[in-house]
Amino acid sequence: MAKTQLGARVDEEVADLAKKRAADLGLSIGDYLARLVQDDTSGLRARAVDAAARFLTEHQSVFDEAEQAQQPARGAHAA
Repeated sequence: MAKTQLGARVDEEVADLAKKRAADLGLSIGDYLARLVQDDTSGLRARAVDAAARFLTEHQSVFDEAEQAQQPARGAHAA
């Protein structure tokens, strides 16, 4: 497939994040951005977010119990 060059201006922080993530994945910036666009337009990203939201909704009580177990008892003071 032929490639075309695009230009975009982003904040320096966003550029740094993109460069680091692309490097983590072993991709060029262009390939990383292409993957993001393909995931977004294919609906993959939306389906993943929806699945994560359903998981959290279904299992929220487990997370709540774990969080409560980590909190010190009321009235307890560190020595």
